[in-house]
Amino acid sequence: MEPSPRIARMLLLSACDGQQASIERPAEPGRALLRLQLPTRPDPASYKDWTWGACPITLAPTVPAGAVLHLPTLRIHQGKVRADLAYTHAVPQTRRSGHTVALGVDWGLNTLLSAGAARLDDDGRITGLGSGAQFRAAGVVAKQHRLRRLSEYLHVKADRYRRLIDENEQDPLIAKHRVLTDEIRHVWDRRSNLNDALARAAARWTVDQAIPAGASVIYLEDLRSMEAKGMGRTMNTRLSQQVRGQIVDRMRHLAAEVGIAVVIVPAHNTSKHCPQCLTPLRHRKAPDRPTATGWTWAICPDRPGCGWQGDCDQGAWRRIAARGLTHQATTVTDRASGAMVIRSVVQEAESKAVITATAKTSRNDRSKTGPTRHRSTRPAPRRRRAPSPPTPQDRRASVRRDTHQRAGTGCPAQPTGTRT
Repeated sequence: MEPSPRIARMLLLSACDGQQASIERPAEPGRALLRLQLPTRPDPASYKDWTWGACPITLAPTVPAGAVLHLPTLRIHQGKVRADLAYTHAVPQTRRSGHTVALGVDWGLNTLLSAGAARLDDDGRITGLGSGAQFRAAGVVAKQHRLRRLSEYLHVKADRYRRLIDENEQDPLIAKHRVLTDEIRHVWDRRSNLNDALARAAARWTVDQAIPAGASVIYLEDLRSMEAKGMGRTMNTRLSQQVRGQIVDRMRHLAAEVGIAVVIVPAHNTSKHCPQCLTPLRHRKAPDRPTATGWTWAICPDRPGCGWQGDCDQGAWRRIAARGLTHQATTVTDRASGAMVIRSVVQEAESKAVITATAKTSRNDRSKTGPTRHRSTRPAPRRRRAPSPPTPQDRRASVRRDTHQRAGTGCPAQPTGTRT
């Protein structure tokens, strides 16, 4: 027979009306008062067997002061009554156009996110605000790959046991197959929790980059450009294991709380063209290896006119931010998903999607080929040392010097002290 059902020890107050439960915020900040009717006996028969009780609740610091509180769910945890409280608060309205400061975000493989802010001036020029930042999750991604390989190994072993059992209920491999099934479920839970944590951290990092920059919109590269097709077995596996979809969903949720719009931008040629002159870039493996082919470092071949060079992802977020600012008038809301997208690239607006070059320094080539810090030719001033107390050897030398001076002047030498 089936065992008796187990019911969670919780009380759902969301189904109650105002005659049974109510919640309000007193004048004291950070507190809430929950009032609800509770029975005074196990078998209440009339209204006399019910009475009102007051339960003070301490609110979390993340609950805004003007939020509207809803009836919570009460549950017992470690001998205490916990309240799962939901609240509603007004947030600023996001807009599709009219942005002057934007945050461009580029997806990467080794570097999960590269982001930076750009500003649209009144004269139509676009300038970059800083050199940007990168969100690296190499350790988490490596752990994901280890768990993936372990999961694949366990699935292969479980399939082999299933074939060997072959409907034999008395086979001793049944117990081992059950153990493998539990281990597969445990590994899957670990992978799921790791992906959730990575998505929350990446989304929070992106929104935190936009808030201090004063950006009102976040332009994201279209995820369809990161599909795992035709890039080799290793690269396809790495692309399929990313949690970019979860990151975008959480990013929209966090950005909506502060009134920041999230817009999807076409990713065509964002890593191929120079962000300052739209000239096709030359990609190299590293800045100190200009002849080795690779995709990490990008160099603009227009040396006399532009000469920009930098990390490939750093140039991509500049292109994404500039393209979003120049195409913001074409932003539409997708009816199926409700997300804001820029569907196509307009050639007239694309010609203006360039980042204004900053003032050139004395060194056009910023590669790491020499010392970075400037060495001053002015010598450092010498510090005067405090006089040290005389030692016994110094006293003896002073006595001898005084004796020789007296002997040279013809005066009898007088002892200056007794020597033991």
